[in-house]
Amino acid sequence: MASTSTAESSASAPAATMSSSEPVAIVCVGMAGSGKTTFMQRINAHLHGQRDPPYVINLDPAVLNVPFESNIDIRDSVNYKEVMKQYNLGPNGGILTSLNLFSTKVDQILKLLEKRTGPDPENANKKPINNILVDTPGQIEAFVWSASGQILLESLASSFPTVIAYIIDTPRTASTSTFMSNMLYACSILYKIRLPMILVFNKTDVKDADFAKEWMTDYDAFQAALSQDEASNAFGGVEGEGAGSGYMSSLLNSMSMMLEEFYAHLSVVGVSSMTGAGIDDFFAAVKDKADEFKRDYRPELERKRNEREEMKRKTREKELDKMMKGMSMGSTSTTADRMRKMEDDLEDLDPDDLDDENDDDEDGDDEEDDREGLQARYEAATSAKADSTMDDAGFAKYLHMQRKG
Repeated sequence: MASTSTAESSASAPAATMSSSEPVAIVCVGMAGSGKTTFMQRINAHLHGQRDPPYVINLDPAVLNVPFESNIDIRDSVNYKEVMKQYNLGPNGGILTSLNLFSTKVDQILKLLEKRTGPDPENANKKPINNILVDTPGQIEAFVWSASGQILLESLASSFPTVIAYIIDTPRTASTSTFMSNMLYACSILYKIRLPMILVFNKTDVKDADFAKEWMTDYDAFQAALSQDEASNAFGGVEGEGAGSGYMSSLLNSMSMMLEEFYAHLSVVGVSSMTGAGIDDFFAAVKDKADEFKRDYRPELERKRNEREEMKRKTREKELDKMMKGMSMGSTSTTADRMRKMEDDLEDLDPDDLDDENDDDEDGDDEEDDREGLQARYEAATSAKADSTMDDAGFAKYLHMQRKG
């Protein structure tokens, strides 16, 4: 079971023991209502209590207030309400499109992170940043399964050891069916993102997470709990017949056998965002997963990056060869021969072809108008906000202020 120490006692074990030569990026994801933002507040306060302040990034464009200070906030560069207005979207589409717009600035974000986390030649006594905390939208699908989420995660992983913290609402996972649903979702995220993952069973002050850890490590314990749910008709079967003889029981039994290999690749901790219990265990798991990232994940990421670069190089060389062949008309031909060939080509040219080219130009004008319309919507969505609660400064000014800070 996770440590039951309070926030005060957890402060006795410095998080600095987790520090290394490069900071670790902790990306918090979780279902709506799992306590993800409160968990972010807790680990942020814990690190500040250790005098090891993290660098915090908020990627939720629709949140009104967050209980922690963000160094980079998506709301400073993307106007969520304006996105919905400009692109005629609903709340979820607005979040997804806001993330897409923000991902266009990923290069600027990485440069800022590398500058803030790297050594300062002008200030040798500058305290290093050991942790980067990333809060994501409660609509987990908009981040995990979107192209923009993948871009942001891959960009982080290309520069820093990156760990996924999957926050689970422990009281709502007490039944075997909801527990298995959470495990399947965690499994899909792990194999989609391909980064080290920690399962964080939150709200242990309400319900202890020992039962979940036992189900993950002891097949017989899960089977006993499944039989108990069957006996109590927890799956909604016909009264007196027992739902365990039906589809649900058979499915859960098969899933528990299949996920044994999946469990072996996870770290599991129980925490309470309210009391601070288990936070030391969480950072110990982060350290282990950061080491795993450097050992197992980074070489694979570098291999894939080198393959992409090699593919780009071959494509460039192929295009260059094609261009050179097109420019060359044979080393034995004379200038007069080339001129005669050009004249023959002009004589053979059908006037209708010229009309087609003019039509293409008109189509090109239409495409240009479409591009201008898209550009106008993009600029409107990323412009300064009319809402007085938001900062009027643009993203460039925000970055400038961060550099000065």
